[in-house]
Amino acid sequence: MLEWIDAVPYADFLAELERAGLTVRSFAELIGMNPNSITNYARPGELPQHIALVAVLVAEMAVRGVNYRTAIAKVAPTKKPRGGTRRGHFGGDRQASLDLESAQLTNGHSHD
Repeated sequence: MLEWIDAVPYADFLAELERAGLTVRSFAELIGMNPNSITNYARPGELPQHIALVAVLVAEMAVRGVNYRTAIAKVAPTKKPRGGTRRGHFGGDRQASLDLESAQLTNGHSHD
């Protein structure tokens, strides 16, 4: 039995992919990630537990003859295109402008 705390050794992750008959590229595509995002974890030698958890579950399903692709398709993970945010937005919606001058004037403060 594997024991992981917060991060998973990359070698353990690769072993799970091998059990499932997957490459890093095919696993990344299966879960809607960019393959480079997965391979970037090879250098530090560890990857987040949530990614490894998916790999372990997929490997177990494959070993037991369960079609994991059908199960994962129910979630329909899709890879977000690089730079996929809307123009003029960084990581979400643009925040509303704060009208600080009007707020200060109504509170009896002014910059004069």
